[in-house]
Amino acid sequence: MPDHTGGAMPDHTGGAMPDHTGAGLPVIGFDLDMTLIDSRPGIAATLRRVAEESGHDIDVDLATSRLGPPLDWELGHWMPADQVDVWIERYRELYPTTAIDSVEAMPGAHVAVAAANALGGSLVISAKHTPNVQMHVDHLGLAVRGVFGGAWREHKSPVLRENGAAMYVGDHEHDMVAARLAEVVAVGVSTGGTSAQALRDAGADVVIGSLLEFEAALAHLA
Repeated sequence: MPDHTGGAMPDHTGGAMPDHTGAGLPVIGFDLDMTLIDSRPGIAATLRRVAEESGHDIDVDLATSRLGPPLDWELGHWMPADQVDVWIERYRELYPTTAIDSVEAMPGAHVAVAAANALGGSLVISAKHTPNVQMHVDHLGLAVRGVFGGAWREHKSPVLRENGAAMYVGDHEHDMVAARLAEVVAVGVSTGGTSAQALRDAGADVVIGSLLEFEAALAHLA
């Protein structure tokens, strides 16, 4: 679950894309949760801790079935609005020790990132708090060349444009909207809670069942 507040602009801790890519070569952006990583176990564990400590009844199974919207949106379903910010901060405190070790890369994630790097470069653009994005990337050895957090929906589009992206890959309708706004190729991956048809309806140029199909899709689009 992205752990930023809904209206926030990207917290680009970590800076712009490092100059590892050749001038003019296309960069491919990836969403993180349920695109590159299966974050459900870690998010579920952290939400359970928040529920225990806060005393609020959080339906963790429901919450992890609809990953995509930011954490303030989700927590707003389970507690008063004036408590949400406090528990977002506590969630962020808990996350490194509660979530990171239980999260695995999605099938094909490493190969997809390698294919993007061979073409021109790769970056992650996520609504998740940037330090947590970086911890997942480092823990799983995902060789992305740029990490950008705190960006959700339309706020992903400037990051794509500013870093010369030609494509964005994600599992949520809002990822497809971001790609459309940035005028880049939108690749939907139906590994999250969004159906293939919903991804197409949101503007996906192509939909794949998992990142195991990414190289073939990339060759087709090229």
